[in-house]
Amino acid sequence: MTVRTLEWRTLVIISVAVCLSGAARSAERLSLSVSPAIAVAPADLVVKATIEVSPANRAIEVVAESSDFYRSSEMPLDGARAPRVARFRFRSLPGGAYVVTARLKGSGDELLAETRQQVQVVASPLAR
Repeated sequence: MTVRTLEWRTLVIISVAVCLSGAARSAERLSLSVSPAIAVAPADLVVKATIEVSPANRAIEVVAESSDFYRSSEMPLDGARAPRVARFRFRSLPGGAYVVTARLKGSGDELLAETRQQVQVVASPLAR
């Protein structure tokens, strides 16, 4: 292997590492935890959004959506003074496959970060 080839490979490896660390950094800005992941209807979901502290943070919006049900909640944030964890509770969700989405917003509703998690709410066999 020539010195030139080694330099090229080193440059490619460093470039890939930098790109991957940027993607990981973006994922750290907002994380989402929904509990339980599988529930029996009518279900209460507890959503915990962990937010990286930043002066740009102005609001956190959480949406629980299935094919025939939608519920959302939004909480204002006071930039770097906002709490790091925001908790939401969605009560009495009917059966369905849900996508729970958290959106971190800046001023003017600018989207700063978004993450999703899937949840299954099973219709109760006793509900007939």
